[in-house]
Amino acid sequence: MQLFEVVEITEFPYMETKEIVEGVVVSDIIGDLNNGKVFLLVDHDTKRIWTYNSPMSSIKIQIYGGILAGKFRQQLKLFYRVYPLNLYSQNDKEFQELMNKQLGPGRAKPIEEKEFSKPLPDRFIMDSTIKNPQMKKAIDYINQIPQPENLTRRFMIIGGNIFADEEITEAFVKGEINVIRPVKLGRLNNGFTLFRDHNYSTRLIIKDRKIQGIELYVREEDKSPPLELKIPVIYEEKINKPGSIEKLIKAFQIPNQLPEDNKEETAPKDDITNQS
Repeated sequence: MQLFEVVEITEFPYMETKEIVEGVVVSDIIGDLNNGKVFLLVDHDTKRIWTYNSPMSSIKIQIYGGILAGKFRQQLKLFYRVYPLNLYSQNDKEFQELMNKQLGPGRAKPIEEKEFSKPLPDRFIMDSTIKNPQMKKAIDYINQIPQPENLTRRFMIIGGNIFADEEITEAFVKGEINVIRPVKLGRLNNGFTLFRDHNYSTRLIIKDRKIQGIELYVREEDKSPPLELKIPVIYEEKINKPGSIEKLIKAFQIPNQLPEDNKEETAPKDDITNQS
């Protein structure tokens, strides 16, 4: 197993890797002492390149890590695949096995400036669109990713919809249990949104180069509710059917004449006798 640290530099390409040679196993390096760093693990046994973003690492360094992982894959002739280690909880078997792997030499070489081509001036503007993910699939994928330690999710945004975690009681044959599930508050209005009532930690969930969702976390000891929901939320009814405004107005109008009663029910008895 080879271990590389992602390093930011001041000149183009603004990033490089440094191979970690000290330490016996991976867990000797990845831990609380290096909480703000990003690492790339090259596992030659399984031909996998693992990206590991520390909880306190900046988003810029995390982006550099993804780019450099792709450079490692090119260097190793594309026989290797890139996987995010942050998908696993620290208690997962996969995570623990990687932490216990021994560090040693390998054929991966540190990524240097020569492996980057100089950028050319832009000659055209690329027309790109960002598609919103499917709501249910995005929620299911996000829920598979372990929650950060010592943090509580306050809000989650998928597409233009915002969710909050609520405790819900579910009934089963053997009884009832309480579970935490995201509940849709509504959809966000056009414009911009400010979250200024807490010191939020923001986490972006990405799959197949698409943003699945944005999560806003607070520390576990922060038990206070949001001071003010500074979000232009459009609340939605659970049951909503399209209709005509003309029919709605007509429904509230008082008719000039009440409908006639059933003639058979109101006809005089004599008339009924004569008819028979």
